[in-house]
Amino acid sequence: MAETDLERRVAELERRLAALEEAAGGAAPAAESRPSEGDFWALQGLKEWLEPAGPGGGVLYTGAVQLPTEERYEWQYAALTDTLLDADWSLAAESFAALGHAVRLRLLREILAGRRTAAELADLEGLGTTGQIYHHLRLLTAAGWLRTVGRGRYEVPGGRVVPLLVCLTAARP
Repeated sequence: MAETDLERRVAELERRLAALEEAAGGAAPAAESRPSEGDFWALQGLKEWLEPAGPGGGVLYTGAVQLPTEERYEWQYAALTDTLLDADWSLAAESFAALGHAVRLRLLREILAGRRTAAELADLEGLGTTGQIYHHLRLLTAAGWLRTVGRGRYEVPGGRVVPLLVCLTAARP
């Protein structure tokens, strides 16, 4: 399969980021820290990756996550600003709407924590009736935030774990 320009550029960004991390001794920023002026290593890597694309800029989000269930996910995604601004944003409405309810967010959190069956979720207080829980699970599944992995068993797809946490991070005050 032919490598696309975006795949080539992401691979180059990964290479540069690894080199920057190695030069810094592999040190990672402390959790919950805000970068100081000299700590924008990811931003610098993004700017270098974007240089051939021109002045429009772009965004990058990435994460290395270990869940309470010991599952590990590493993920990154980059997009050019022009591509994002030219896209049909209404296509994201269903996905955002699925996240726009406190019960659905709690369901996602509980599933990431290891409660994977509808029965386990129904045992939790404050989530409503079994029928209401299934309604919320169906909406999350339809929007791609969940998938069924057997009868009455759910999981957040691996490619959605970091983006979900990015959405939560972006929504923090």
